[in-house]
Amino acid sequence: MKTLTIRRPDDWHLHLRDGAVLKAVLPETSSHFARAIVMPNLVPPVVTTADARAYRARIMAALPEGHRFTPLMTLYLTERTEPDDVAAGFESGEVTAVKLYPAGATTNSQSGVRDIEKALPVLERMAEIGMPLCVHGEVTDPAIDIFDREAVFVERVLDPLRRRLPELRVVMEHVTTKEGVDYAQDGGDNLAATITTHHLIINRNAILAGGIRPHYYCLPVAKREKHRLALRKAATSGHPRFFLGTDSAPHVDPLKECACGCAGIFNAPNTMACLAHVFEEEGALDRLEAFASLNGPAFYRLPPNEERIMLARQEEPVRYPSRIETGDGAVTVFDPMFPIHWNVETKAG
Repeated sequence: MKTLTIRRPDDWHLHLRDGAVLKAVLPETSSHFARAIVMPNLVPPVVTTADARAYRARIMAALPEGHRFTPLMTLYLTERTEPDDVAAGFESGEVTAVKLYPAGATTNSQSGVRDIEKALPVLERMAEIGMPLCVHGEVTDPAIDIFDREAVFVERVLDPLRRRLPELRVVMEHVTTKEGVDYAQDGGDNLAATITTHHLIINRNAILAGGIRPHYYCLPVAKREKHRLALRKAATSGHPRFFLGTDSAPHVDPLKECACGCAGIFNAPNTMACLAHVFEEEGALDRLEAFASLNGPAFYRLPPNEERIMLARQEEPVRYPSRIETGDGAVTVFDPMFPIHWNVETKAG
C-alpha cells in the first residue's frame, strides 16, 4: 500500500445550497476539507453582509457533531451592491470575497452584473482594501459560441478591468481553457485561478458522445481535450497561483435529468481520491499538497491548515455511493469513469 500524507485541504469554490440539500451534502465536504469559499447564488442570493451572516449560521447549524469546518462567505455582486457594506463585511471577517456572475451565465445568476461600469464603485473599494473578487469568467452574448465564452470574457471584460484596477485581487474561478490558463499564469501576483476536479478528468465528449449525459453537464462547460490537458499541466505544475476549487454543485436528479437540466457536478465525496489518481498519472503526487492545501491559503492570505489527512492507494477499487439522499431527492455523485484506487484513510474530524 502506498500512502500520502498532506495538510488538510481547502475548497476554494463550493456550492452548499440550503435547507435539506445543505444538510445532506455538507458532511461530504467537512469530512475532508477544513475551509471552503461558499458560493452565494441561492434564491434569493446572498447580497449583503447580513445575508452572509444568516447563511453562515444555517451552515454551522447543519454541520455534523465533531466536524471542524470553517465556511468562508462570499457576497453576490449586483449593480446595486453597497461598497460600505462590502468593506464592513470584509473588515469584520464575516465576508471573505465577492462573486461576480455575469447575468445569465450560470445557475441562479439572473441577478448578476449586466454592465460592469455600474459595479465599479464596489470594485474600486475592494481594490483599496485588498478584498478578492471571484469571477465566473464567461460572456453571455448569444452570438458567442458557448465553448468560446471564457476566452472572450478574458479579452473583453477581465483584462480591461484589471488594467483599469491593477490592485484588484482576482480569482478566475473554474478555468476551463488553455487561454484561461495562460492568462492566469502570466497575470502577476494579484491574479489566481481555481481548477475543478471534474475538468481535470472529462472533456466535452463525456457530455455528448454516445448520448446526452446530464450528470457531466456543468458551466463553464467542459471543452476540447487540448484544454483538459492544459488544465492538468497547470494543476500539477506546482505553480503557486493555481489551486483547487471543486465547484461541487449539487442538484437533485429530477432537475438534472429533464428537458432543460441544471448545470453542475457534485464531486465532494470523491474529489481527493480523484485528484490523487490524476496527480499520480502525471507523476506529480509530491505536488498535490501545494494544489489542494497550500496555494489557496497563500493567495487568500490565510495560514495553511495544521491538521493532516492521509490518502492510501489500495489494490481493490474504492467504492463510493453513486447517490446521496436528501430530503428533496437524490443527488448523483460524480463518476470519473475509471476505477479509483485512492482512499482518504485519515479524515479530519
